[in-house]
Amino acid sequence: MFNGISNSIIIRIILTKRGKKLPEVLATISDLDSQVGAIDIVKTEGDTITRDITIETHGEDHLAAIVSALNKLEGVEIKHISDRTFLLHLGGKIEVKSKIPIHTRDDLSMAYTPGVARVCMAIHKDPELARNLTIKHNTVGVVSDGTAVLGLGDIGPLAALPVMEGKAMLMKEFAQIDAFPICLDTKDIEEVIKAVKYIAPNFGAINLEDISAPRCFEIERRLKKELDIPVFHDDQHGTAAVLAAALINALKIVKKKFADIKVVVNGVGAAGTACTFMLLKLGVKNIIGCDRSGALVSSRSDLTGIKREYAERTNPNKESGSIYDVIKGADVFVGLSAPNILKVEDIKKMNKDAIVFAMANPTPEIMPELAAPHVAIIATGRSDYPNQINNLLVFPGLLRGALDCQARDINEEMTLAAAYAVASIVDDASLSPDYIVPSVFNHKVVEAVAAAVIKAARDTGVARK
Repeated sequence: MFNGISNSIIIRIILTKRGKKLPEVLATISDLDSQVGAIDIVKTEGDTITRDITIETHGEDHLAAIVSALNKLEGVEIKHISDRTFLLHLGGKIEVKSKIPIHTRDDLSMAYTPGVARVCMAIHKDPELARNLTIKHNTVGVVSDGTAVLGLGDIGPLAALPVMEGKAMLMKEFAQIDAFPICLDTKDIEEVIKAVKYIAPNFGAINLEDISAPRCFEIERRLKKELDIPVFHDDQHGTAAVLAAALINALKIVKKKFADIKVVVNGVGAAGTACTFMLLKLGVKNIIGCDRSGALVSSRSDLTGIKREYAERTNPNKESGSIYDVIKGADVFVGLSAPNILKVEDIKKMNKDAIVFAMANPTPEIMPELAAPHVAIIATGRSDYPNQINNLLVFPGLLRGALDCQARDINEEMTLAAAYAVASIVDDASLSPDYIVPSVFNHKVVEAVAAAVIKAARDTGVARK
């Protein structure tokens, strides 16, 4: 399977009207394992006809093969090739719109000078009024330094901007939150913290995004301590909450309890660490984390900082060795690491009714079609397989709830409440090995998560209202 839509293109092609050129073109494309979408006539001129043909491809190499094959056809000329994903990004994906029309002098005098001065002075006297009288009421800053973007790594702030735009777009689309991308041209921890503190008055919450570990831990810790608005690192806590939701429902299917299972986590960066601590909160007692050097165990002399803390809180039986050693007897595998690191023989070492969450993107730790015959449940981070573990199930509703109750923080109780809310959308009658989490397009998700988050915020004393 492949995500052809994200690699789809439009080929503008000129065909002679003599003979059956279009069927020949379509047959050539089909022979190269491509799917054809829309076929549109652009114009007819003399003895030629110009058409736009939408094609799903596997990627650049596949596209090159298609173009090469079409160029060999007599009476066929490729005029232009447009990448649909690039077309979608032209000019950026988001914009700022005014909520208030300015048609008259009265409109202008209230929205701007002189009327706005009264609002300014009211906020000057009582800064809390800004939460209701400015965009702070419903605005999130999406902040990144571009050091850990998707599976692309450290590509810098400018190249990270399309992802941050996309995050802002999703917040608006799914939770009616006004979000704005902010990409910082520094990797210095102190400079990132300063920058966020300087811009914080504009926002009701800060969403940290794609900041590399271990720097992200210190940046989040400091900002949560020094700001009076929620600071949420989605790569950590969003991933942890949706993983927890998936595991809550998966364990119902295999009839196992949190306290009884052995979980192996491969990849203990930002996401892996947060997922582990969330699982501990759920009541899992036996978790073994693995990095490139193998299992994290307190006897390892190379562990420092967060990895040292991780080892001290996990691996109660002090198992050591590689991922291939400690996966033996595991009930759950959580992959937040690299593609194709597991083989079928590794999966077979796991306990009966094993659960595999292979979440590396775009290529998981083991492909579902390989793992499925040998496990009870398989989930990935991909949209083209069942059981997509996607942060989009969590962050819009979580931030919606935090903004609505004017929370000072987003704490563990709130993210745990979000996890249970996501899990609850799939009722017990609907649960199946191929359906453990709801669709990201299920409109009930944001509402349920927001309500659960508001309750948790009030119960833990971090809600202002």
